[in-house]
Amino acid sequence: MATQSPPLLNRGSRKNYFFEPFGRDDMVDGSSAFTLLDTVETYLDSHVDLLQRRLQHHSDRLRSKAEEVLKMRDFSSAGDNVVGNLERDVKAFKLKVSSRMTKLASSWQSAKVVRTREKISFFFGVMSLLFSALIFGLAPQWVHIAYTIQALYLLPLRVYFYKKRAWHYFLFDLCYYVNILNFIYIWLLPQSPTLFVACYCLSHGSLASAVITWRNSLVFHDQDKVTSLFIHIYPPFSFTVIRHYYPDAEERFPALRELQHLNPLRALLLSGGIYLIWQMLYWKFVFVDRREKIESGQRTSSISWLLNSKSSVIGKTLSKISPEGRIPSYMLGQLVYSIVTELPAVFILYDSPFWSGAFLISIFAVSVWNGGGFYIEVFGRKFERELEALRKELAESAQASSLSESSPTIHTLPDDGTTSLQSHQSSSQELLTSLLVEAPSTTTFEDKS
Repeated sequence: MATQSPPLLNRGSRKNYFFEPFGRDDMVDGSSAFTLLDTVETYLDSHVDLLQRRLQHHSDRLRSKAEEVLKMRDFSSAGDNVVGNLERDVKAFKLKVSSRMTKLASSWQSAKVVRTREKISFFFGVMSLLFSALIFGLAPQWVHIAYTIQALYLLPLRVYFYKKRAWHYFLFDLCYYVNILNFIYIWLLPQSPTLFVACYCLSHGSLASAVITWRNSLVFHDQDKVTSLFIHIYPPFSFTVIRHYYPDAEERFPALRELQHLNPLRALLLSGGIYLIWQMLYWKFVFVDRREKIESGQRTSSISWLLNSKSSVIGKTLSKISPEGRIPSYMLGQLVYSIVTELPAVFILYDSPFWSGAFLISIFAVSVWNGGGFYIEVFGRKFERELEALRKELAESAQASSLSESSPTIHTLPDDGTTSLQSHQSSSQELLTSLLVEAPSTTTFEDKS
């Protein structure tokens, strides 16, 4: 029968049923209050003892292994030196292979994996070519508009990236000067015969021929190459359309009413005069005001790039001239080059739609050929050379490992040392074999591209 709870726990007339199992007699006997603590202590003591025995067991194992290693070193000191050297060689070889793999993977990521920007460039390059062909066949009166829209997209990007790379002195070259003159004529002064003659001759002369001399390439995924091709081939394309294929061109471009045929001498003098204006401005701004920056290498211009180019015929020719005469010779050569390249436009292209079309197709074919060379030669051979160099290193390392395995020093060791050394050599040989097997599979992206 339950007893009444103590007054301290009751605090009222009602009973506290929570404490009813613990009567006064139970509370007086304190020995029963430590039953739970005794249980916990017993549990912990047993597990602590088990843990101590396990630690002791592991300690004994480690001590015995250490004694075996020390004993092995005492019996096979010479073999250990060979093993140590072999392990260091394997470690160095593994590090070298790892660095080469990392470098190859980095090259793959930077040059092979088409990033989002390159995909966008590829998309707009292909679509621009398609729309240009469609517009030319369906609505040639939109060609000069397409020329302007694409320039508004590509030229600001060219300015931004060239400024970022400290190449912005290239932006003062003749091609950008002529493109600006083209837009001034198309949108501001379409009634000026003088400006039309200069734009037509310079576009079909220096700009079109620059596709050949500067090796412009039709590489769709490279925005820089697409922009370079655009600023050289779209001006002659636009002015060929205006001259031969634009419906009622005299209404949109009144200057054509006075230019049914070109006077060759007058055309060359007008275009030459416009060219000389640019040449004087370029000489003052680049060769005089910025001469120190160019000579110090802080900035790069066309002439400094040509002089440093090993494959450029112009650069090789200029390098044979004294430094004082290079700039005058370069300017004179540009003037002669500009006049010579304008001769087909003045005497043939202006009066012949057929030869104008053939001229544009030939210039475009050169850019396509250069683009194919880039994709096949430059884009693929670089990784082929990397792969061949890596395979050569792997073969040399495997040969060195096989020679070290047959060394007579190993067979003079005691049994324990020989067994240990052979195990080290077999593991090293397995490592080299696995690397030789896995390396080609890691770089097979080059073969698939």
